[in-house]
Amino acid sequence: MRFLIVFFAAILAAQDFSFTPAMIRQGEALKLRGSPVSSKARMSQVTIPLFPQPDGSTFGLMPIAVEQEPGDYPLEFLNSSGAVIHMVTVSVHDAHYPKQNIVISEALSELKSSPEEADTVHAFLTTATPIRYWEEPLRAPVPGCMNSVFGSQRLHNGKATGDYHGGVDQRGAPDTAIHAVAAGTVRIVRQFTLRGGTVAIDHGQGLQSIYMHQSKFAVKEGQQVHAGDVIGYVGSTGRATGPHLHWSLYANGHAVNPTQWVKLQPCGAAPRTKTKSTAKKK
Repeated sequence: MRFLIVFFAAILAAQDFSFTPAMIRQGEALKLRGSPVSSKARMSQVTIPLFPQPDGSTFGLMPIAVEQEPGDYPLEFLNSSGAVIHMVTVSVHDAHYPKQNIVISEALSELKSSPEEADTVHAFLTTATPIRYWEEPLRAPVPGCMNSVFGSQRLHNGKATGDYHGGVDQRGAPDTAIHAVAAGTVRIVRQFTLRGGTVAIDHGQGLQSIYMHQSKFAVKEGQQVHAGDVIGYVGSTGRATGPHLHWSLYANGHAVNPTQWVKLQPCGAAPRTKTKSTAKKK
């Protein structure tokens, strides 16, 4: 009898822990649900906070690195003392990110972040706030098609840079309005050397977004914005070969694939058309 009690208690306890999506690829994010006593989660040497939710559960975003080797990994839920209270196996699949060569001038290729730019962005990405402002679905910041995908290995003039594309590029005519993908607090409104005109938004509970190369701004640091609010305008400032929007999404400071959250049409793809059903209603 005691064995059965322990057995069913373990089953009930396991139901307090879950993650989505069930199929995860390199560069994506897991949405975790934990029990009321779980305060952190750990996977592949990345530890993230879990935030209390109105229903008594806890929630967090676990980033999967672009460079993560495909395979099975333990995902551990921890209590406030750091002890493991639940463990589940996560299978990471190969995302098959492509290579992309960018033809760029030598001056642009050698453009680097200033120490102030690097420190400001680092401070933004390493701060997680407990209030959640965002809700799904997120929205695309501009209507343009996507001409550079997340995760691609970057080459400049045929030479490997050793880096990958940490966001997506969308086409946009100069001064096209850029919209916030979700509600949040504006933390950065700066003209940077590498990123150009940059706005960064903290959406709360580990979700953050950055919008680069802007021609001018429509918000100020510390301002609260709603999903869809205009935050700036498309430009070609910083390391940009022409007017476009580069935007990135982050889960607890790690770049994750925006197309997991927002559906974007690749440039050159046939537009989706709606077809009328010929089936008769009964």
